[in-house]
Amino acid sequence: MAKPFERNAAIVTGGAIRLGRAISLELAQKGYDVAIIYHSSSDEAEKTASEIHKLEVHCELFQADLRQVDTLPALFSHIIEKLPNLRVLINNASHFKSGPISKTDDAFLQEMFAIHLNAPFALTREFARHGCKGNIINLLDTKITANDYDYAAYYLAKKALAEFTKMAALEFAPDIRVNAVAPGPTIPTAGTGMTEFDEETIAAIPLKRSATTKNVTQAILHLLENDFINGHILTIDGGESLNSGSGLIQSRIPD
Repeated sequence: MAKPFERNAAIVTGGAIRLGRAISLELAQKGYDVAIIYHSSSDEAEKTASEIHKLEVHCELFQADLRQVDTLPALFSHIIEKLPNLRVLINNASHFKSGPISKTDDAFLQEMFAIHLNAPFALTREFARHGCKGNIINLLDTKITANDYDYAAYYLAKKALAEFTKMAALEFAPDIRVNAVAPGPTIPTAGTGMTEFDEETIAAIPLKRSATTKNVTQAILHLLENDFINGHILTIDGGESLNSGSGLIQSRIPD
């Protein structure tokens, strides 16, 4: 059995909870040591790390505020000291928060771009600067194909991350492949009290159901395993994005 630091390693931002937790565990099951970057979910991070250790791989936890982009080069250097065989970066951390253009102030706009574009940009840059070879996968959102102004700052930042994915794929090939996964409804937004999506959300999905975390992690593994995919956005939404622009996709602002 490989010893810690001999195995390939992966970073998962926001890897302690929700979809990030599922990604962290899936990578651990595939034999990766995992570095989880979390913000405030310290208890959940410890629980996820405990589950990963049971899979007989290593897990390191790193608390960070990804909005503080100037701290990320030092954070990355610290991670690579702990896990030198870094081969995968999953830019998953996200904050899904409503706000149309008319109600979006500068601070909120900057926050959305810091989390969803600036942090992935900085971590991707550091991945390349440290000579890492392997894969970077960005988590997007299926609704970047529409123009849902009720979440203007969030979707603009995710749209920018989609374009960054393609740009980085060109710059860093062949040593690094950069791709993205754009899930549809998978886990209801935290804090809403919802345990499942409402009928209106499901009705907009041709397959008439939401995704599971397994659907998303399978897509990530596919991108990792197929070494001839680069600069691709893999949409996992049951066909929801096929309706974008038709008026069938409705806002998901909680009542």
